[in-house]
Amino acid sequence: MEDAACLFELAFSEDDQDSIQEAHSMLASVDAKLTELEFARILGGPDDARNAIVSVNSGAGGAEAQDWTEMLLRMYLRYMERKGFSAKLLETQDGEEAGIRSATILAEGKFAFGYLKAETGVHRLVRISPFDSNKRRHTSFASVFVSPDIDDSIEINVEEKDLRIDTYRASGKGGQHVNKTDSAVRITHFPTGVVVSCQNERSQRQNKESAMRILKARLYEFRKAEEKKKEEELNSSKKNIGWGSQIRSYIMHPYRMVKDHRTDFESSGVDAVLDGHIDDFIESYFLHKETENLSEGPD
Repeated sequence: MEDAACLFELAFSEDDQDSIQEAHSMLASVDAKLTELEFARILGGPDDARNAIVSVNSGAGGAEAQDWTEMLLRMYLRYMERKGFSAKLLETQDGEEAGIRSATILAEGKFAFGYLKAETGVHRLVRISPFDSNKRRHTSFASVFVSPDIDDSIEINVEEKDLRIDTYRASGKGGQHVNKTDSAVRITHFPTGVVVSCQNERSQRQNKESAMRILKARLYEFRKAEEKKKEEELNSSKKNIGWGSQIRSYIMHPYRMVKDHRTDFESSGVDAVLDGHIDDFIESYFLHKETENLSEGPD
């Protein structure tokens, strides 16, 4: 900043346009570095630097909701591609007529969980249904849950007696392996009711390992949510955050807009958002949370 200020002073006194442009470039570099440092500070949580496990699930509504869930899956895959994250599809459950009932993705990359955790919640779509011959407007819901991919540095005890492990034939659109063997694995954790599954690996053993990985990540996030709930009960002035609350609406009729209900941030570029351009929504969420934390002040 000091170098840029000195350069501006000299440039203006000598009417040196090249030096003025150079000073502008220096300021742009400082601004970019400040933005990087600001996000490094905001994404300073204990798990923010970890990989992320992203699960999308359709709500009630049959083909309409399942089609919406597949649209969300594509949106996140496109976002991960743009961010340079590696995306591995761990599990998909096809819909009866169209779309998918659920999917689970492992996003690997720097601060993958830190960014994607902003997407946890219920996502609402309003549009003219392509499945309705009368062309009526329909509202569909899908839920997104993001948990950090934990490693051996975090201890999560899972007792065998608390688990039910089911195997079944993987569903899919064909291929040499799909629907040939009972390789898919579903694990139910009785104490919490958490159910996870994996079917996209080649063997039952690999699917079981991936399912256990997802289960431990879910249980870790479940434990953190319980701790957060206890903290909020001790301080009633804090805002109660519901994990299943509606966070965003994607309106395609009678007007076009995407609105985040937590921050009131809006965009008219629905197509761009559904193509993975959700950075502005994620960044506005961080800034909103930061403002909330500052307004609450120290305990």
